[in-house]
Parts: sequence; C-alpha cells; structure tokens
Amino acid sequence: MDENLMLIWQNCLQFMRDNLNAAEDNSDLKKLEKSFDLLFDKVQPISLVDNNLTLMVPSDFYKEYIEDNYLSLLSAALKKNIGKGVKLWYSVMENKPAGLEKPVTMNMKGKSVPTPKVQETLPPGFSSNIVNPFVVPGIKKVNIDSNLKSDFSFDNYVEGESNKFAATVARSIAKRPGATAFNPLFLYGGYGVGKTHLGQAVGLEVKNQFPDKVVLYLSSEKFIQQFISAAKAHKQTEFANFYQMVDVLIIDDIQFLSGKSATQDSFFHIFDYLHQNGKQIILTSDKAPADIMDIQDRIVSRFKWGLSAEIKSPDYDTRKKIIINKLSRDGIVLTDDMLDFLASETKTNVRELIGVINSVIAYSTIYKSDLSLELLKDTINKIAANQKKVINIPYIQEVVCDYFGIKREQLLSKTRKREIALPRQLAMYFAKEFTNATFTKIGEEMGGKDHSTVMYACDTIKDVSKIDKEVKKYVKELTEKIKH
Repeated sequence: MDENLMLIWQNCLQFMRDNLNAAEDNSDLKKLEKSFDLLFDKVQPISLVDNNLTLMVPSDFYKEYIEDNYLSLLSAALKKNIGKGVKLWYSVMENKPAGLEKPVTMNMKGKSVPTPKVQETLPPGFSSNIVNPFVVPGIKKVNIDSNLKSDFSFDNYVEGESNKFAATVARSIAKRPGATAFNPLFLYGGYGVGKTHLGQAVGLEVKNQFPDKVVLYLSSEKFIQQFISAAKAHKQTEFANFYQMVDVLIIDDIQFLSGKSATQDSFFHIFDYLHQNGKQIILTSDKAPADIMDIQDRIVSRFKWGLSAEIKSPDYDTRKKIIINKLSRDGIVLTDDMLDFLASETKTNVRELIGVINSVIAYSTIYKSDLSLELLKDTINKIAANQKKVINIPYIQEVVCDYFGIKREQLLSKTRKREIALPRQLAMYFAKEFTNATFTKIGEEMGGKDHSTVMYACDTIKDVSKIDKEVKKYVKELTEKIKH
C-alpha cells in the first residue's frame, strides 16, 4: 500500500475520532470510540487517483453503515487532508477463492469497478432539485393526481395474440384490485409494445369503478427522484407513509431500480406493506424479473409472487387492428390495400406504428392531398430517408439474435455453449466496431460481463475470422445487416 496514502488515511481517522460527538460522560464516549475503531479497523484505502479515493470494505453492510452514520464526518476529514472535490468510491471484498493470495473485490453492482459514494444516480434529464409533493405532515387520503392518460383506456387497447393473455388478466384485476392472485402483475416486453397502456388502463378502470380508491401511476425514474429528494430532506418516513396509502400503485420501467440499493430498500418495505394490506401493485419492465441485473433477491422473489405476463411485438393482424382503431378515432378511413400496406411496412412495435400513421395523416393535411396508396408509399419513403439509423448495442444484439435464431436472454446469459458463446462474442466485437462504447460499457450491456471478457471476445473474433471460413462468413454477413 502507498505509504503516503496510508498516512493521509490515518490523519483522516484521527480527525474523525477527535470530532466524534461528545457524550454526557466518559464511558459513553469510550463506547463511541470503540464502535468507531471496530468499524474502521476493517476499512482500508486502496487508491487515490485524480481526487478519487477508493476504500476497500468487507461487505455491503460496512458501506451502508459508513454512509448512514459517518459520511458528513468523513467528508470533512477528506476535505481537510486531501482538499475539495474528493469523490469517494467503494470496493467490496468477496470471499477469497481457493488458490488466490489476494482477495477478490467487486463493487455494489457486482462489476470489477468501484461504486461512487452517491447512492443513487438520476437518469438523464432529471434534476435532483425537486420538491417531493407527497411529503405532507399528517397526510390522510387526499385527492391526488393519478397521472393517468384518458387515451390509455381498455376501450382503446387493441388485443391480439401478442397481448391477449396479459390483457385478460389486467381486466380481471381492474374488477377486483388487490383481491386476485395476480398481485403483483408484472408486465414485461420490448420497447413500445403497450405495457404502459395496459397498466394505465387498469388504473383508469379502477377509478371508474371505485372512485374512492387512490390510484397512482409513475415511472421508476420519478420514484427514484422523489426518494432522493426525501432522503436529502431526511423525510424518508413521510415518503413511505404516502405510498402506503395508495390502493393501486403502477410503476413503469421498474428495471431502472437496478443498482440503486437505498431506493430498493424503500421500495421493498412499501411493496410489502401494500401487498399485506390487499393493495394492488402493477409493474412494467423491458425484462423478465429474473433477467433484471443488480436487483435484491428479496425483491425479485416478490416480483414472482403474483403473475408475470410477457407482451410481444404485435403480429400482422394485430397491427392492422391498431391502424383501424387509431384512424377511426381520427375520422379517417383507408382502403384494404392501404391498410395491408401500412400493416406490412411497420413490424417492430406499436409506438413506431402509431408514429407512421401520424406522419401520414400530417402529410395529407399539410399538402391537402387525399389519402391514397401512392401517398402512403411516398410518405413512408420520405420518413425512411429522413431517419438516420442509430447503431447502438441493443440494435446490434437484436441483429445478432435474429441472425442466429436465439433469444436475447440467451445472448446475455452465462452459458458457455458454443451456439450461444459465439454469437455473444460477435455481438461484443460489433459493439466495439460500430459504437464508441468502452469495453466496460459493452460488458454491462452484455449481461454484466467484465471488461476483460469483452477485450478477449474482440481479439478472438479478429483472429479466428482470419482462419475460420465460417466465422469469416458470419462477420461479413452480420456487418452488412448491421449497416443496412
């Protein structure tokens, strides 16, 4: 260990020990000092680079206990002995595998990089300077905004083979919220397949059938944001109290709780209270419960208490129904050949389909042209010409999975079977070739793999493609598919 770093750390410890809150008598003070020494005796500084101090701690408990009880004091010590702007990171020690002399370390997310002291990271576009609207002293059941959109009703929800099961369950829940076996209802599927619509449809129906029930819809980003605001104001109790009075709680994109241990703790207790008191919980995610990374096992277990229902991309018949439903609400009628063309051209998800329909309607209105098959084709060609394809890691994963006929969950799994391992290595290779992502970022997107695994995969594909005709063919054909 660097002697200078060790000296700095010892000075920090002495500063904190000298500034422990004085108790009423010496015996109490001695207890404080003993507790302090027992805690920090097992904490070691391992690096100080560019004002980033990394501490090795034996377990998650130590990290949480330090931040809950000593963070202010530690911050003052670091400022005094190192200077302003010190960023604190943690490396959590795992059990030492047989044959290794040094302990293996991991961060809170199970990766090989340390975790910053800030317990929660806000999603892009969110500010931490918010006021939690739910922190009201002595709050009772009040008339709150449920954040529901009237367009997201069951009447406007088009059912098909891809969503029939989920929709049937949702309608059942709306009749008896909290009283069915489907609690929680966990809806999962890809982007834009209608998860949010279905979750909100339950909320709207409950409000219609049971006006006195408190229904609340929000995104997980907003939940995280509110928790951080409440924590900063030391009002976590008021935060929890509000959510405990909700009768139907609908949280979108619950996968974004990944890695946010403090928010997960709060969510866990809110979940338990609501479930035990017969309140309905509806969650949406882009992944099945077992596939969400960095979520506490006890929370994943509760996700599985009720029912998990997958919503897939709509098939041709469902896409056609969606088009008819959307256009009829706008007073627009298309011929059968026009409907067939639209349903055939847009195959990915509902949101993209609605976007194309809106573009066609707008084009027709602006240029005062009657809708025709030629106009539809011309409009869609213009849309395609104006859209620059963004090649990102999820897109590359999709292309690779489609090419090899495997599921994304298999690609991101830990299996070493060649039929999965090779596509995984190819996906990593193309992610490095076509994006600016770092090896670490690619590893995170590929199911939490280490950066060294990604580096090895890239080198392997480069070398093997030079001598293996089959792999060379894969690289060539996938390159074309990703580009075009």
